[in-house]
Amino acid sequence: MELMTKKKWNLQALLAPLALVILYVFFSIFGNNFFSVDMLKNILESSYYIGFMAFGVTFVIITGGIDLSIGTVMMCSALLGAFVFKQHNWPLWLALVLTVGVGTAFGFVNGLLVAKLKLPPFIATLGTMMMSQGIGSILTKVQSQTWPTATAEVGGWFKKIFIRNTFYLGNTKVSGFPVGALWLIAFFIIAALLLHKTKFGRYNFAVGSNEEASRLSGIDVSKWKVLIYTVCGLFAGLGGIFYAAAYTTITPGTGNGQELNAIAGVVIGGTSMSGGAGTMVGTLIGVFIMSVLKNGLSSCGLQAPWQTFFTGAVVIGAVLLDIQRTKAANRVKKG
Repeated sequence: MELMTKKKWNLQALLAPLALVILYVFFSIFGNNFFSVDMLKNILESSYYIGFMAFGVTFVIITGGIDLSIGTVMMCSALLGAFVFKQHNWPLWLALVLTVGVGTAFGFVNGLLVAKLKLPPFIATLGTMMMSQGIGSILTKVQSQTWPTATAEVGGWFKKIFIRNTFYLGNTKVSGFPVGALWLIAFFIIAALLLHKTKFGRYNFAVGSNEEASRLSGIDVSKWKVLIYTVCGLFAGLGGIFYAAAYTTITPGTGNGQELNAIAGVVIGGTSMSGGAGTMVGTLIGVFIMSVLKNGLSSCGLQAPWQTFFTGAVVIGAVLLDIQRTKAANRVKKG
């Protein structure tokens, strides 16, 4: 019986990569030009900003919390970065620092609200979600802001460094190389090492598994929670940079719903909503599932409302899958 339960648990661990393969094959057959190099680049580009948000919120969900603000914080960060670059003539590198700083600041505020003021994570981050949306619109006077294009005289290197670049390998011209994938892999490695190889990660799992036991064992739970939410905000700020590099124009008051792509990817990848379990590898696979779904639905001719509908369905399915995973894990422990 125990062996059968463990086999079932191992099978569930393979569901995410299997789902990714099935989705890719499905859209390659039924989508319009889905199985192409250009579509693969689009999938990668839309996975960058989702991936950064997902890496950050993985830490939060492992604690048993949630961060609903990452989508609007990402957009607010990108909006304010473009605002100081275009309207106040800040150097581009300083605008990038501000973009990450804005996200980090919102993450720190979330941590204080949850850990120090004891607000439920859902309520605290719902509040900062609306605040970040409002602050970006107020400061920019509800005007869209733009980041430099690849041909811009000032900052033309922006897209080349963060999204696509063209270079020569010997006598061969490599066009549109997805540089962003290298950034995603680099920060995935950093996030994975942080989660699985440091005291930060060990305490992250400990707090999510049993917060009271962690407190009694001498862990300063409040301090680590603040730090975890701050790291989540930092990754949302990084996501803002890659969203800006991919889409150039940032519209005030947007970002709602972007967090669902990240959270769904995290849960699909095996991180438990009840806390105490999760991996960055699973999160990365979940991110690609959401990106393939987004681009695949577009290739099938389905418009934005349908994409939103199916994203919601995937979120519900991901939570149901998490419930089943949790039950299976509990049976393994009892066995």
